[in-house]
Amino acid sequence: MAEAPRHFLFLVTSTREPGHLGNTEWLARQAAAALPAGTAQTWLQLAPLQPQLPPFVDQRHTAGQYPMPEGALKALLDATLAATDIVLVSPVYWFSIPAPLKAYLDHWSAWLRVPGLSFKETMAQKTLRLVATSGDRAKAQPMIDSVKLCAEFFPMAWGGALWGKGGPPDAVQADAGARDQAATFLIA
Repeated sequence: MAEAPRHFLFLVTSTREPGHLGNTEWLARQAAAALPAGTAQTWLQLAPLQPQLPPFVDQRHTAGQYPMPEGALKALLDATLAATDIVLVSPVYWFSIPAPLKAYLDHWSAWLRVPGLSFKETMAQKTLRLVATSGDRAKAQPMIDSVKLCAEFFPMAWGGALWGKGGPPDAVQADAGARDQAATFLIA
């Protein structure tokens, strides 16, 4: 039986100014370029969506459920559900994830509690990966561990983390190890 076609959702979570390709996105695009021709890819920038997204309000212990999202949040949910593979493209900010990624993951709590959505069961069929850059691999570890725990919660398959030495613009391009790993990261 043929394997279902894969669809990669790349969520770029940097708060970099529009029009500037950062180290993390550059590394993710190297990995995406190694995918077989015709592999479906959706690239979303989370920071520009943030003003259109409602803030997450924790209703777990009050209302206990959430309505189906609308607008930009529904579009983000739909993109998440349509993907077989979710790749978080996230530079390390203060040893953690950028605010747009945190807001997205917080909404997962709501989506778990939308009647009839079966979010947890659907997510368990997906693979979660992380592409990250920072000045020091050891200081990226808390962020990597956090994302891995998110995968384990569902449980999603954990496709691992691709890390590259970032910092100043274009620094990751000199990281030969990261470039080599990118060539197989999404297809291994």
